[in-house]
Amino acid sequence: MPHVATLRLNQFRSHARSLIETEGRSVAIWGPNGAGKTNILEAVSLLSPGRGLRRATPAELARQPQALGWRVQARIEGARAHDIVTGAEGEASRTVRIDDKAAPQTALARLMGVVWLVPAMDRLWTEGASERRRFLDRMTLSFAPDHAEHVLRYEKAMRERNRLLRDQVRDPGWYAALEEQMARAGAEIIAARLDTVTRLAAAQADAATSFPTATLTLTDPDGAPETADDLATRFADGRGRDLAAGRSLTGPHRADLDAVFAAKGVPARAASTGEQKALLISLVLANARALKAARDAAPVLLLDEVAAHLDADRRTALYAEIAALGAQAWMTGTGPDLFSEVGNHTLNLEVTESNGESHIATH
Repeated sequence: MPHVATLRLNQFRSHARSLIETEGRSVAIWGPNGAGKTNILEAVSLLSPGRGLRRATPAELARQPQALGWRVQARIEGARAHDIVTGAEGEASRTVRIDDKAAPQTALARLMGVVWLVPAMDRLWTEGASERRRFLDRMTLSFAPDHAEHVLRYEKAMRERNRLLRDQVRDPGWYAALEEQMARAGAEIIAARLDTVTRLAAAQADAATSFPTATLTLTDPDGAPETADDLATRFADGRGRDLAAGRSLTGPHRADLDAVFAAKGVPARAASTGEQKALLISLVLANARALKAARDAAPVLLLDEVAAHLDADRRTALYAEIAALGAQAWMTGTGPDLFSEVGNHTLNLEVTESNGESHIATH
């Protein structure tokens, strides 16, 4: 299975220079809060397209106060080995090199899947729809690397359309081209999201798991359009309402992801905090299983503080499912006791901090 064999951090967050050699094993990382554990997971998340698990700008990733730029280097191994270098200088955009050749970020998705669960997601079911769309789009991107490009095209055209709406432009000719772009990209977005929901449902239905199943539904306040032509018609018909509001009130940017705790028939937003966490873990595991089914290769799992809210039996179940997937997992926690059920084949790292710099010790 694809995995990170070597990870080097240079001037990245709290890590001046850090080297981790995994030998293909999963990685358990512990240490006090603020020591730099999550920074390691964030570095691994940048081996996939996008802004990583914290959605940070390139400038925010540089070690402070030096702000000299940063670099993450990794060797990933699987069916083939690849060397990845990504980083940024100053305020510049993030660059990617694969096997010493410049590459777009989307190329990373074709080398290795990366799926993560972080504490900020614990509020997923109680926050606004935008966070759930982002969660769904991240999973969708793992199946369809072009999904990010469709989203960017849609959002760019929508920003231009919204500018016209705010300026109260009424000439339909100004809108037609933008709405066609939105409709084409929007139809791709909707189709990819629906495909992801279908894949997740199948991965949950076929799984022997100790975690609860979530019944997922992609919803749209105005009903889901089926084609690009349907979307284009909706945009044109809605111009009057949109002019009054000064923004686009319909389209895939208004969709939401609904989840129901299947065993109880309770909406995820009404479930207990523990049940919501278990549902999230279930979906991340389903994402990993579905990716393995699609690619014949499990993704790398990044699980930040995931064990802190699980009892020993649930931790044992989680670690067993990761092992059954054959996936490399990078996990963080405050102490080694949280990983006592994981087995003897994990690389154990302790992270400490002194004078604003993280230090890694192998145990």
